Amino acid sequence: MSQDTAPRIDPGPPLTDGDDALSPDTWGFRDTQFVVLPNGNAMLTGKRYALSGTELPALVPWVRSVLANPFIERPASAGHFPAPVPEPKPPTAFLRAAEAFLARGHVSIEPLDRLRRGHGHTLDEMYEIKHHGLPRVPDAVVFPGSTDDVVKLVQLAVEHDVVLVPYGGGTNVSEALRCPRDEPRAIVAVDMGRMNRIRWIDKANRLACIEAGAVGRHITDQLAVHGVTMGHEPDSYEFSTMGGWVATNASGMKKNRYGNIEDLVVDLEAVMPGGVIRRGATTPRESVGPDPRRWLFGSEGTLGIVTSATVKIFPLPERTEHDALLFPSFEAGVAFLNDLARSGAVPASVRLVDNLQFQLSQTLRGPAVGLQAFKRKAERWFVTKVRGLDPTSMVACTLLYEGTHEEVARQMRTVARLSRARGAMRAGSENGKKGYQLTFGIAYVRDFVLRYGILAESFETSVEWSRALELCARVKARVRREAEARGVKGPPFVTCRVTQVYQTGVCIYFYLGLNDDDLADPLGTYGAVEHAARDEILQCGGALSHHHGVGKRRQGFLPEVHAPVALEWLRGLKKSVDPQNVFGIGNL
Repeated sequence: MSQDTAPRIDPGPPLTDGDDALSPDTWGFRDTQFVVLPNGNAMLTGKRYALSGTELPALVPWVRSVLANPFIERPASAGHFPAPVPEPKPPTAFLRAAEAFLARGHVSIEPLDRLRRGHGHTLDEMYEIKHHGLPRVPDAVVFPGSTDDVVKLVQLAVEHDVVLVPYGGGTNVSEALRCPRDEPRAIVAVDMGRMNRIRWIDKANRLACIEAGAVGRHITDQLAVHGVTMGHEPDSYEFSTMGGWVATNASGMKKNRYGNIEDLVVDLEAVMPGGVIRRGATTPRESVGPDPRRWLFGSEGTLGIVTSATVKIFPLPERTEHDALLFPSFEAGVAFLNDLARSGAVPASVRLVDNLQFQLSQTLRGPAVGLQAFKRKAERWFVTKVRGLDPTSMVACTLLYEGTHEEVARQMRTVARLSRARGAMRAGSENGKKGYQLTFGIAYVRDFVLRYGILAESFETSVEWSRALELCARVKARVRREAEARGVKGPPFVTCRVTQVYQTGVCIYFYLGLNDDDLADPLGTYGAVEHAARDEILQCGGALSHHHGVGKRRQGFLPEVHAPVALEWLRGLKKSVDPQNVFGIGNL
């Protein structure tokens, strides 16, 4: 049978490693966390990452210096998990009816089940679950196994006046899962984890149908068995899900080659109070009026539950190459990215970090001995003395090439030509690979430093090329002013990187860290500084969010983003498709 007429492939049972693999109170895997060893060196435990198991002698001294923090572990900062969990108000009739068709054990009112489905991964939420607790969490959790199950659950919610909250990987940093404390109705979390199959793969038409609860790393691994990839790799892809990507309008590290989630999804199946959105055929493009399926992108659980998506897939790349470049300044690096965006030869991923983040990356290296120590010393001499790069201003750019041999070769030639023109030197494929993989390991730093009295979080935006440098400088300056005005001890840690490039502009991703010493209201202070940074972003013409979404954390800024008529349209849409406010999580 020719490929053109080959049937759809059933890839078999979904991949899974169980909830026990994940940490209940910190980011990521249970077996992975940063610790300080008796000799004072830091180390990432476990064996999952290239960084794991390597002693890091420079990290703790560097943090002490940059943040003026003694870095002495403070049990009070770490808190105790779990903090008290509110008693449930279970909707008895709803749950009894749900138990009639859900498999045994797939309805729960257990405190830890409810707690985990009631928060994402913002600093505030992770702090609260270890200290004073969340004021409201779901009253119950249900685990549907099919679209029919979801349809019945929605019908029951309408009948019994219950609020439903879709739950995927719980990785959001927008407080989208935070339950409204004044909601009088029972709240039930709908955990999509059992709906985690790749239903089919169609290699002839380069499509796959993937259920909403499928996790990114499992999707990638299972598609690869059949020689294809979706190419969608958010920083959170190890834990985030297909449905969550749609609900937050997600972006991925390899966006330049494969597109953002809205480019990859060609069809959706979703359950709303009025019924199921689904189509009988998947076509490359159509013009049939406004598309209700597009309402779900960025809807953050307010309109319905995504149950599956049909997405584009691509052959696994013939060639994959990593690389890294050093530039004399952030300005030179941004100019290079602008040149690259206009060249039409952009690698799958290209990321530029500022000097402070480059310094941090250098602390995440193990000690060098013998020949390796000599090599590092020689490299440092060559970079600073021969090439004349200043360690206090130089920046790094990591690149990932994927595609055919011809595509990769053309992109590499273009990068070499354009980077030379901006004063760059090549740092090699090994450094490029480490820099790319560091994205996953560095995510564990936030929960690590929290134990030492440092509040930290990330936020992001997108902005036109002509305002990118101004935005970065102004946001950093605003953070410093706001932190000083609020009595924060020591300088704030504020750094940024450019993570995605477009013809018209860039995505800029910030990290912010503050000492909590002597702060009467640590979370309130941090929130005020972050809020000021977001205000500065909007004043500079930046987006409210590039891919994190709005949730409740950035909701107050919506009147500055949307015209009154647009906000009224959004409210009208919500009232039309969900008149009873079944999906009353409060994100719209």
